Amino acid sequence: MITVTDGTFQELVLNSERPVLTDFWAEWCPPCKAVSRTLEDLAPEFGEQIVFAKINADDNPAIARKYSVLSLPTLFVFQQGEVVARSVGSRPKSYLREMLSAHIA
Repeated sequence: MITVTDGTFQELVLNSERPVLTDFWAEWCPPCKAVSRTLEDLAPEFGEQIVFAKINADDNPAIARKYSVLSLPTLFVFQQGEVVARSVGSRPKSYLREMLSAHIA
């Protein structure tokens, strides 16, 4: 899982050749911790097919604002620089697996 900031978002997410799952989170958010653990469990299943990225919404407000992140956790799947999926709140592993599977070749 990579860490993305306002300064690296363009390069690591929008310019990525692979789909990127972005996890907008904050230190004070208990559901964020649960989603993070779930994503860490799922990452090996997708190997090199999807990039898993974390963005601390408190530390990177420009990107959070740009994508209207109002609740945490918020997940986006970006493909070729465009948002192709979004999920807000804590979701079960099966839901997240399906969301990600829909965006791999």
